[in-house]
Amino acid sequence: MEIKKNKSKFVHIGRIIDDVLKTYRREPDGELLRVWHVWDSIVGDVISKNAKPAAFKGRILLVHVTSSTWVHQLQFLKEEMIAKLNEALGKSLIDDLKFKIGPM
Repeated sequence: MEIKKNKSKFVHIGRIIDDVLKTYRREPDGELLRVWHVWDSIVGDVISKNAKPAAFKGRILLVHVTSSTWVHQLQFLKEEMIAKLNEALGKSLIDDLKFKIGPM
C-alpha cells in the first residue's frame, strides 16, 4: 500500500471562519462573526493566548479558556471585555460572556 503525502498547506482557522459560520448562522447574526477578527486586538496578547471565542448562543459569547484559573480571572474582566467588543463591533451585540475550559 502506497502512503500518499498531503501536499496541501494548513490554513489558519481565522481565514475560513466567516465562510464556515455563514453556512450555519442567519444573516442578521453575520455582524457577530467579526468577533473572531477583533478578538486578539481587543483582549491583548496574554489573554488571546489563553482564551478564544468559540460559539454564540443568541447574544452570549462562549469563550474557551486554557484553565480554571483563566475562567476565574476573566470573570473580573468580563464587563470591560463586553464593552470593548461591542465598541469594536460598532453596536451592542454581546450581552454576556461565558467562559469554559475547552480547545484552543
